[in-house]
Amino acid sequence: MALLEVSDLHVEFEVHGGLVQAVRGASFSVSEGETLAIVGESGCGKTVSVQSIMGLIQTPPGRVTRGTARLRGQNILGGQTSDGHEIRGADIAMIFQDPMSSLNPTMTIGAQIAEPLIVHRGYSHRKAMRRAQELLEMTLIPDAASRVKEYPFEFSGGMLQRAMIAMAIACEPSVLIADEPTTALDVTIQSQILDLLVDLQRKNNMAIVLITHDLGVVAKIANDVAVMYAGEIVEHGSADDIFYRSAHPYTVGLKSAMPTNRPGSEQRLAPIAGVPPDLFDAPPGCGYSPRCPYAMDVCELTPPMDFSVGREHQSRCWLHHEDCPQQVAEIYQA
Repeated sequence: MALLEVSDLHVEFEVHGGLVQAVRGASFSVSEGETLAIVGESGCGKTVSVQSIMGLIQTPPGRVTRGTARLRGQNILGGQTSDGHEIRGADIAMIFQDPMSSLNPTMTIGAQIAEPLIVHRGYSHRKAMRRAQELLEMTLIPDAASRVKEYPFEFSGGMLQRAMIAMAIACEPSVLIADEPTTALDVTIQSQILDLLVDLQRKNNMAIVLITHDLGVVAKIANDVAVMYAGEIVEHGSADDIFYRSAHPYTVGLKSAMPTNRPGSEQRLAPIAGVPPDLFDAPPGCGYSPRCPYAMDVCELTPPMDFSVGREHQSRCWLHHEDCPQQVAEIYQA
C-alpha cells in the first residue's frame, strides 16, 4: 500500500490574463522507504503539485479544483487539513529549491530548525535548540555548536542546503519532498547532499518525492519516475522502465537531450523542438502533439488515455493504441 497517493489532481490559478490550468489530472504515489522522482521542463506543474498537497498554494489566485491526496489513506486535501497546518513539517516536510530565499534572514539557523519541534512536538525552547544542534551534526555541518547560533548569510550554499534538510527532518516526517535539492551546487556538494538524503531515508524509512530536471540525479537515487508535461503525468514507471524502456515520445526527447560519458557513444544532442503549450488555453488533445515527431490527427483533438506498456509502467500516448498505424509504431519503437 502506498504511503502517499495523489489521484486526479487539478490546480488552477486565476490571474489577470485568465485562468491557468497548472496541473491537469496528475496522479502518482510513493511507498515507505522509496523515492519517487518527478521530472519535466520548468513550468510543467511539478512544484505546484507538491505545494498544493502541503497547503502552500496561495488562495486566491490558486485553488485545488479536483482530486485527492491520501496520506495513510486519509485525504489531506479536504476538511480540516486543507490549509496544511496539521501535516506541514510534521508528517510531510519539504526542502525548498532556493534555501537562500526560503530561510528567514532575521532568525538564526538554530531557531528555524527548532521551530517545528516546538510547534509540532511540544519541545521546550532549550530542548529544541539542543536537538537543532544534533540535526546540524547529523547533516555534517562542521562546528555545529557555534553554527546553530549563526544567521543564513553566514552559511555557504552547500551548508544552507544542509540546514534546510536538518529543518525538514526535524520532526522525522513520513514523507520528504525535495524540490531541486542540488540546484546551483557544485558536483562534489551535489553528491554529498544526495548521499545524505539516501542515508537519512535508510535510517528513518522515509518516502522521498524528488523534483528535478537532472536525469543523472534520478538515475542515482529514484525507485520510480513520473514524467510530467503540461500539467499531466505522461509516463510513470520504475527507473529502469523510464531509462531503458521509454514509452512516451517526450521521455525519449528528454533522454536524447541528455549528454552521456559512455565510451563510444559520441553523438549530437537532439533538443526538443518548439515550446510547451499555453496553459491559459490548454490543448484539447495531447499537450505534446505540437512538438511530437510522431503526432497523428487523433493526438490534436482527443486526450490520450493511460496505456499499460509493462508491469506498473504506463504511458499516456496514442502510439500504444491497438489501432495505431503499424508504420508509425515501428518508426517510434525503432
